[in-house]
Amino acid sequence: MAVGLFGGAFDPPHLGHVAVAEAAKRRFGLPALVVFVSAAPGHKGVDAPIEARLELARAAFPDDDVRLDPYARTIELLRAERFDDPLFVIGADQFCDFPTWREPEAVLELARLAVATRPGFPQQRLDAVLETLPSPERVSFFAIEPNPAASREIRGLVAAGETLDGLVPAAVAGLIEELGLYRGG
Repeated sequence: MAVGLFGGAFDPPHLGHVAVAEAAKRRFGLPALVVFVSAAPGHKGVDAPIEARLELARAAFPDDDVRLDPYARTIELLRAERFDDPLFVIGADQFCDFPTWREPEAVLELARLAVATRPGFPQQRLDAVLETLPSPERVSFFAIEPNPAASREIRGLVAAGETLDGLVPAAVAGLIEELGLYRGG
């Protein structure tokens, strides 16, 4: 059976992340995912410390195996960890950037990709990326409902003292408040 891998900064995790995880489990028959929280993402900065982001991810994905990802790049994780038939779950926007990842061909050799697409996402953008890949058969697509949640906007709402209703799981909102995260703007 495939092992689903889902990684990110999760700064903070939101309902869009949860929707992708749940849809991937349904579509690919996965009982759970291994959710990797990136300690220091190679492509962007983070606001909350890793310990807090791990706690937030555990609250957002209570049925999954949440782990620290100490590697800056996906290829480093895949080379260091051994998984049986890994299926790396990403969003359509990430897939469009996949050719710019470090060693994308090697990533595809070590894992299959499961790409979440939302209604209205331009198929031609996905097809253009597929055409550049040496092993396009290692990419599967699955549909998700659109979700407006974005971590950057959520951090801004917290800083402004606004509610997070409908954007993050209730347990995540509670932890953000309890830990005093994202108040600095």
